Amino acid sequence: MMQRGMNERIRRLREQSENTPPRLSLERADLETDVYIKYEGTVSVPELRALTLKHVMENKALCINDGELIVGEKGDGPQSAPTFPELCCHTLEDMHVMNDRELISFKVSESDLKLQKEKIIPYWQNRSIRHKILEAVTPKWKECYESGIFTEFMEQRGPGHTVGSENIFLKGFLERKEEIRQAMEALDFIQDKEALAKKEQLSAMSICCDAIMILGRRYADYARELAAKEPDETRRAELLQIAANCDVVPAHRPQTYWQAIQMYWFVHLCVTTELNPWDSYSPGRLDQHLNPFYQKDTAEGILDDEKAKELLECLWIKFNNQPAPPKVGITLKESGTYTDFANINTGGITPNGEDGVNPVSYLILDCMDEMRLLQPSSNVQISRKTPQKFLKRACEISRQGWGQPAFYNTEEIIQELLNAGKTIEDARKGGTSGCVETGAFGNEAYILTGYFNLPKILELTLNNGYDPVAKKQLGLQLGYAEDFHSFEELLEAYKKQIRYFVEIKVEGSNLIESIYAKYMPAPFLSIITNDCIKKGKDYNAGGARYNTSYLQGVGIGTITDSLSAIKCHVFEKKDLDMPRLMKALHANFEGYEEVRHLLLNESPKYGNDDDSADEIMREVFQYYRDCVTGRPNMRGGQYRVNMLPTTCHVYFGEVMEASPDGRLAHKPVSEGISPVQGSDTNGPTAVIRSAAKMDHISTGGTLLNQKLTPSSVAGEKGLNHMADLIRAYFNLDGHHIQFNVVDRKVLLEAQKHPEEYKDLIVRVAGYSDHFRNLSRALQDEIIDRTEQAI
Repeated sequence: MMQRGMNERIRRLREQSENTPPRLSLERADLETDVYIKYEGTVSVPELRALTLKHVMENKALCINDGELIVGEKGDGPQSAPTFPELCCHTLEDMHVMNDRELISFKVSESDLKLQKEKIIPYWQNRSIRHKILEAVTPKWKECYESGIFTEFMEQRGPGHTVGSENIFLKGFLERKEEIRQAMEALDFIQDKEALAKKEQLSAMSICCDAIMILGRRYADYARELAAKEPDETRRAELLQIAANCDVVPAHRPQTYWQAIQMYWFVHLCVTTELNPWDSYSPGRLDQHLNPFYQKDTAEGILDDEKAKELLECLWIKFNNQPAPPKVGITLKESGTYTDFANINTGGITPNGEDGVNPVSYLILDCMDEMRLLQPSSNVQISRKTPQKFLKRACEISRQGWGQPAFYNTEEIIQELLNAGKTIEDARKGGTSGCVETGAFGNEAYILTGYFNLPKILELTLNNGYDPVAKKQLGLQLGYAEDFHSFEELLEAYKKQIRYFVEIKVEGSNLIESIYAKYMPAPFLSIITNDCIKKGKDYNAGGARYNTSYLQGVGIGTITDSLSAIKCHVFEKKDLDMPRLMKALHANFEGYEEVRHLLLNESPKYGNDDDSADEIMREVFQYYRDCVTGRPNMRGGQYRVNMLPTTCHVYFGEVMEASPDGRLAHKPVSEGISPVQGSDTNGPTAVIRSAAKMDHISTGGTLLNQKLTPSSVAGEKGLNHMADLIRAYFNLDGHHIQFNVVDRKVLLEAQKHPEEYKDLIVRVAGYSDHFRNLSRALQDEIIDRTEQAI
């Protein structure tokens, strides 16, 4: 097996990160419960949350792994995942399932089971946010949720999906504490009826400043303690430098490149320890944030490229050490991965509109290439000003076939943000996080609310609103399939069902946002999100400059091909009638093979630059978008859509019968805005032309996967073709494209002999994962994606 990492230190740390089995840690839950028992009801809710973070940072186990240069873990070591009982109080059965399940398992000790049973469950089982949500939502919402009409992101996780800005690197937390003090002094208890609530929130932020500074001081002391016992002179000097770095950050602004990276990592730990935010937390434009420190340190002779890259590789390992906190039930199905979705943006443009590629950009690409880790997810923003050298270097990495980096269109992202009301200054500093979602970094709480099953709603439409899988009347009773006498009648009924379910979903999401604002503020995250201090408001309650809620559409390829097949065969060619089609769907095509052949092989398909199919895609997308976009949320912002699935396209297929595009019952629906697996037969340029007919600029992000044969991107000619394909798609205003460059036969062999392909990594949706960690259904879906040759 090839060793990865630039030197022995990095190789050893990487091996530890990759080979340590993920495990649960109840340390945070235990400490949190102590705080709640002591303070609940005697202090405000924001202050209670802040005291929890402070107590954790005062008492959590410290960890400095052998040889590492960036310090701090969420648990007591690599691959240790804390639990968040205030969000989701796991049952003992949940914990046994986590320990025993074959995929995405977490080892659970007997002592942790005992602690969960005797202390955590008795306190939290009726206090958790999950409990409050399921008690508060309507029976109709719950039925739709349980039947796979939509999912709910915040049922087990907190609102997150935010990204840091350059401000993390420009101010220490002593400065921030002073800002908060001044904001408290300026409160007007005569005119402002919210002054008390603001005081409580600002007080909580001040306590959180103490919390992160306590963590830094503890690490400084611990590093000196280890240095005093360290026999190796080189390592002793490193430990003393770590201690010196922690004397500066996070209390003060970083002075060096090394300190800047350590500053970010302390912030990351506090954000993800305070709450379990979906998805994680990201440093944003890391190359641009670090470049001033890189330039200063290299000019002063205290940093060279070798050391700069080594520190980046240490940071990559820290990200990879943190598995996503454990999930159960539907939430696991919508995101079945250890990946915590930290996503690093590289390239693009600067805040003043110039080319954003700098020397650190290339160091990040080299680090990404050398480390080949699942986390962090890495992307490159490609603008019209991006040097071709940078794009081709990113393509060189991508064509190696492990799914990173993903490619994003800078100009399109900026236009998305401008359309959503951001200033040009904030838009230029923005980008993507999680999978493909767009936000104004450091200025926006852009919170994902859940996935929306577009193909499932057609299934209900054809059955008079009845769900044949859940065996429940869920939708509007607008008629059975045979009652629709034209395609237009059917499409109109489908649209009415979309609006009906969107309103159920949004009503529930607004209620859930209100629950989080009241019971689960995030005062630490509020400190580093612009305008929260100025407003005296929490991140979860509208404190950010911009406050967006996203609803993610899933299965656009499947719904397009299904409607296209019905239009073609039932209403135009009339070689298939509705009763026979419905019998075939209910029978999963058993005994109706010729019907399936018509649907699969003789119908216009999205992804082939066929206007008859692509126009249906555009009409469905636009209607869905218009049903969602502009609806007010509970944080003073609006709803928007994006189009991505994580692993939810597999789950959404599980809860469906066969569909009119020829898809068999319980098989995955299409992912992202990609065509149905195997239906795009006219090559990759036809795919991008079809996908570009969607109005990406009116979304908050779209996800396009392409699978390329290795031979098609081999050599200089193949590299140029790959770069040209990306430029062509972005010239058509495409938002994002990513690639699997792997032969189908390799994937089939890896499925048969996983022990021989332990290092095989593939692109799933907006993230990469080990092929061996994917469910059989997801493996099959990736295998079935069309292999394209450029």
